[in-house]
Amino acid sequence: MIFLLAGTQDGRELCKTLLQAGYAVTASVTTQYGERLLAEGPQAGLTINDQPLDATAMAAYLRANRCTAVVDASHPYAVEASRNAIAACDALTLPYVRYERPLSELHYEGLTVAHSCDEAAVQAAQFGERVFITTGSHTLTHFTRSPSLQREQLIVRVLPTAAVLQLCEQEGLTPRQIIAMQGPFSLAMNELQFKEYDAEVIVTKNSGAVGGTDAKIAAAAALGLPVVVVDRPRIAYPAEARSFAEVMAFIKKEAAHA
Repeated sequence: MIFLLAGTQDGRELCKTLLQAGYAVTASVTTQYGERLLAEGPQAGLTINDQPLDATAMAAYLRANRCTAVVDASHPYAVEASRNAIAACDALTLPYVRYERPLSELHYEGLTVAHSCDEAAVQAAQFGERVFITTGSHTLTHFTRSPSLQREQLIVRVLPTAAVLQLCEQEGLTPRQIIAMQGPFSLAMNELQFKEYDAEVIVTKNSGAVGGTDAKIAAAAALGLPVVVVDRPRIAYPAEARSFAEVMAFIKKEAAHA
């Protein structure tokens, strides 16, 4: 049994690849929406875990279900999930591999890199009064509560779920400030929205082409807008794979000896 942290498009595609290769997979997700998306794929050999697991709970789950390896395809910024998985594998001496999606190339001259969302809020305030935020609902309060952005007009692009919209309302955002749509978005859609909302600076994460970062930067460049990119957190992963083929090679080699 392979335990897969599968809260991304990469994770769902990797789940399908593992199942098609004949592995039994427990795919772990954190939202009902993520569970529904997994349920649309192959089901033979698939178990879905929708319960949040800290390091201790994950170790207990891995032991109880006789998992032989952990594949971490969680979001590039889901630091706590990765740390919990690494700690659980260390406790049980299980193989762990991180699938790390490729970074976007950051060559645009109007781009500034921040090392946290709090830092990004400070930097964004220096570029304009209308700040277009595309870093997701999990980071929303870093911007809505930042002392640097209290006089700025925020536009946030978030998933269209009831919980996320409730959070936006709680943070004092008006309907005009909220774009509730599921991405990733095309170059044309990004450019259209940036223009429609009179954005003066764009804030994003480096989630790679799969996460839509390339299209955001290209759209901002076409409009001459500055971009603040929150850099990926630095984690010392025990093992990393940059392609599905590398993940499969790791599993074939390591899981057999677990």
